[in-house]
Amino acid sequence: MDEWINDWMLIAFDSTQQALRAEMLLEFAEIEIDLFPTPKEITAGCALCIQFPKEDLGRVQKIIRNEFVEIRGLYFKTEDSYDNIPM
Repeated sequence: MDEWINDWMLIAFDSTQQALRAEMLLEFAEIEIDLFPTPKEITAGCALCIQFPKEDLGRVQKIIRNEFVEIRGLYFKTEDSYDNIPM
């Protein structure tokens, strides 16, 4: 779990449609992603979130902005919560 805390970030969404759209766009860009349930610590309208390696943050942000993907937020895991990253 400690590796995940340090090396992975996640995107939360307000709709499943946007989560699936982001999944398609990020896979097309060949960014390693994983769909999984949104952690209960993050309030979001969608039960799915996308996990991705932190080294891809800049690429992910660019895709989200350029493709107008609607997200709840970008987050990284701390010891006891999830912290939001400004877009």
